[in-house]
Amino acid sequence: MRLSRYFLPVLKETPAEAQIASHRLMLRAGMIRQQAAGIYSWLPLGLRVLRRIEQVVHEEQARAGHIPVLMPTLQPADLWRESARYDDYGQEMLRIRDRHERDLLYGPTNEEMITDIFRAHVGSYRDLPLTLYQIQWKFRDEIRPRFGVMRGREFLMKDGYTFDIDREAALHAYNRHMVSYLRTYERLGLTAIPMRADSGPIGGDDTHEFLVLAQTGESEVFYDDRVTALKLGSRDIDYDDRAGVADVCREFTSLYARTDETHDPAAFEAVPEAQRKVGRGIEVGQIFYFGTKYSEPMGATVATPDGTRVPVHMGSHGIGVSRLVGAIIEASHDDRGIVWPEGVTPFPVGVVNVKQGDIAADSTCAGICNALAARGLEPLYDDRDERAGAKFATMDLIGLPWRITVGPRGLATGKVELSCRRTGHAEDLTPEAAVARVVQIFGHG
Repeated sequence: MRLSRYFLPVLKETPAEAQIASHRLMLRAGMIRQQAAGIYSWLPLGLRVLRRIEQVVHEEQARAGHIPVLMPTLQPADLWRESARYDDYGQEMLRIRDRHERDLLYGPTNEEMITDIFRAHVGSYRDLPLTLYQIQWKFRDEIRPRFGVMRGREFLMKDGYTFDIDREAALHAYNRHMVSYLRTYERLGLTAIPMRADSGPIGGDDTHEFLVLAQTGESEVFYDDRVTALKLGSRDIDYDDRAGVADVCREFTSLYARTDETHDPAAFEAVPEAQRKVGRGIEVGQIFYFGTKYSEPMGATVATPDGTRVPVHMGSHGIGVSRLVGAIIEASHDDRGIVWPEGVTPFPVGVVNVKQGDIAADSTCAGICNALAARGLEPLYDDRDERAGAKFATMDLIGLPWRITVGPRGLATGKVELSCRRTGHAEDLTPEAAVARVVQIFGHG
């Protein structure tokens, strides 16, 4: 993509309304534009990141055996009256009445609707277990939307729903989601700690939130800092192995880690003093097991082997896809701008031509871009007629993890510069070697 033909409305000044780093940098980098309080348009650069996160989420859900659906943003109020949540949910729910005087709502979550789908089409234990999920826009009418996409009113969310014959099977689904979420966050370059949490309006007794440590987090967290070193890495996990999946969950939840809502001071004091940490965290996901909370009042039952009918055991599991964009920036930025992890970067590499119009530089840049594109990697080529310093500042601001700089001085010796945004390390390589290194980094070799 040539930057001269791209829509990237970067800002030189920090907007006054932006209070935290992710909000400032998303506005300055031309990723979003506020349309109303807590409601944003996603501009091309921001949309690319959002779509990359979506793709990672989809891939890890598929790996765990979960099936995608897509439900509408508007829901009939009658479904929520069946579960008795319509009046209980509070003012965060946006209630709507259509021209026929029918009560609707802009969905903040989808437990009722997915239960309605299930009861209409599934009637036997033979059809279980079943996990359906979607990535869809939600709306919660926050009393004070702030911090950009971190606490917006409209947000993109992955919400998944599990259906099982009994509690034991449902808890395996819960554990399966914990492991799949841990893998998802690692692929996004994040350390997200599962912490025992409060279920809130979703309900249920078993729930964990996944929190990314950050000073701007909305939750106070108490944890044993050894939990931050735990990684799934490349280990192969069989999601059908109940014992193996449970072992992984115990590994990641045995060390103390709780939000302020469920904090147990006595248990925390038992953690060795050197490992006791108090900080703040950004919630990026939550998993719930709530048994028959929705299936019983809504009549979602299945036939057992002896022919009796029992309410299905359910859970719900969410990842804040749009919130993750902000959380990643909060966890990965410096005073020059964003520093994207390779797994979510909008473009893998920026190509900077420091002397636009120079025949050798123009030709080399074109060759590098074509070679990368041929390997499935689309670079962002800064071909604007701007000073080199301005081009470097733009690349630093938007945070592409790698940059190839091309200029007459380096080309005099047949070299270009490949630099790493995170470390600042730079080395002179031939154009072919620079392309090969980027291809290797992104696993397209």
